[in-house]
Amino acid sequence: MWPTDADALRTRQHELAALTPTAWTPPGSGLRTGGCWVCFPRGYAGPGGAGDPAWGAAVVVSDTEPADRHVRTAAAGSPYLPGLLALRIGALVEQLVRSLARAPDVLLVDATSRDHPRRAGLALHLGAELGVPTVGVTDRPLLAEGPWPGTDRGATSPLRIGDEVVGCWLRTSPGGRPLVVHPGWRVSLHDAVGVVARSTCRYRTPEPLRLARQAAREARSGGVCGTEGRNAG
Repeated sequence: MWPTDADALRTRQHELAALTPTAWTPPGSGLRTGGCWVCFPRGYAGPGGAGDPAWGAAVVVSDTEPADRHVRTAAAGSPYLPGLLALRIGALVEQLVRSLARAPDVLLVDATSRDHPRRAGLALHLGAELGVPTVGVTDRPLLAEGPWPGTDRGATSPLRIGDEVVGCWLRTSPGGRPLVVHPGWRVSLHDAVGVVARSTCRYRTPEPLRLARQAAREARSGGVCGTEGRNAG
């Protein structure tokens, strides 16, 4: 059950931040990497509100091939509030992932993890609720700071809050703008970088997240309502 008010969510985030779950070890081959994405109507400005229509998608890529997909529409649980994204979309993204035929080995989320006022952003929270290792991938940090990495593909540089490393910049394409990698539930920073690099091919964005974003936006453009069944490949 996701918290439904800010005080309850803050309490849960403090609890999650204090946990030390067993670290996940990625497989050498056959990695099933999931990605989930939520979008809102075009033209929305500001924090929005409870009940805003939302389109979400979850996909799974096995090595480099699409393996599963689920698309769903729902209503946002709250406005967007910094550090409280779970109130707005937490329940929706959980439903998306649980609707897949089989849980991924690791899940990429457009959200932060330790780079958060209470060190437990949605990427970490979602993994704990699902029992699935997670990695957050965002365009920019929330609170952390650090210099950009070198220009070569695969270059990294740490992002810190004070003296604590909470994530890193990762250059996924030569000379392109780097992404922020957030180690989430049961995933070390080293393995988080490995997962993102492994799932990034022709595009800057990791393939599971890119496909989930594409599916959610297509559903929005098509006015899809309710849920869509799974589609392999």
